[in-house]
Amino acid sequence: MRRLTALLAALLLLAFTGCAANPAQPESTSSPAQADETQADFQVESAYPLEYAKEFTVDECTGGTRLITIQNARYLVVPENSTVPNGLSEDITVLQKPLENVYLVSTSAMDPILKLDARSAVTLSGTSAENWYLPEAKEAMENGEISYAGKYSAPDYERIVSANCGLAIENTMIYHTPEVKEQLEKFGIPVLVERSSYESDPLARMEWVKLYGILFDKEAEAETFFNEQVQRIRPLLGQDTTGKTVAFFSVTSNNLVTVRKSNDYVAKMIGMAGGEYVFSDLSDNGNNLATINLSLEEFYAGAKDADVLIYNSTIEGKIETTEQLLSKCPMLADFKAVQNGNVWCTTQSLFQESMELPDLILDMNRVFAAESPNAVNEDELKFLTHVS
Repeated sequence: MRRLTALLAALLLLAFTGCAANPAQPESTSSPAQADETQADFQVESAYPLEYAKEFTVDECTGGTRLITIQNARYLVVPENSTVPNGLSEDITVLQKPLENVYLVSTSAMDPILKLDARSAVTLSGTSAENWYLPEAKEAMENGEISYAGKYSAPDYERIVSANCGLAIENTMIYHTPEVKEQLEKFGIPVLVERSSYESDPLARMEWVKLYGILFDKEAEAETFFNEQVQRIRPLLGQDTTGKTVAFFSVTSNNLVTVRKSNDYVAKMIGMAGGEYVFSDLSDNGNNLATINLSLEEFYAGAKDADVLIYNSTIEGKIETTEQLLSKCPMLADFKAVQNGNVWCTTQSLFQESMELPDLILDMNRVFAAESPNAVNEDELKFLTHVS
């Protein structure tokens, strides 16, 4: 049925070049009309155990199905060769395994997929090769194993449909162009919008690996991987603070400073590593963003006496020297951490390597616990480099 739907969609796409104008389209594969009328309604049997994640839940249902809920969206994952239950609510999107030829737009989803050895399920990317910092993803695109299929707001519909795409994994940016989501669904392609970036706890972010374990038949592997990652940082939990105050920031081209909100997962990682985030009282300003822009004066007042500065290279690019830092913001010369040489920069791969957060926590702990920056063994660090 999926291949027939995709073929019909491809023919329609070729016949009507103005697909965004909402011509008549075949029914979505997620429609309950495709359900076998002889199949009894499915029932929830138990809740799938999640320890930290808040932005998604999973119910274990009859017939080995899994009902995933992400905010207000629901997805019923149906095992391969199993019949779709009849009488499903219209708001439930059916994901029939195997999920193949995935169009991956959310870059944070690639790392858990790689960790589960499920990369072969992804053959379409919303990120071009030069913008991937994950070597496996970059190499797969350069080798032609993954094709660029356009960014979230301008997908290559013809390529996606002709590739018999079984699932599009988007982030919440898709809600800025809802017509794109609607068009993909009209072509029979289910769209899953992941929200791992809205988790305020680093362990909650990593627990999204369990969702991908469910999607790609890697549940046991996901459980094992997640538990191993938690064990890596468990010795740090409950330890006394190092007493070091820390600012995590970047300087924008229009002379503003981007910092993390006090309830953000980066601020929590600083605390887990034994540091004290200097903007601990920076409350929400009414939006869902994890960051907030401060004026230079506000940043000066809050971070001038911080013991450690960590520059976020993923926004405005990497810095390697104090001169490069001061060229972005000369007033930083007055900062305690700059004068003491305790300035560090993240790697640009940081936010794509979403399953490696324990490495960043351990990196920060080594920096915070050291008597001086020179006492840190940089060969042990993965995500932080010293700004000389």
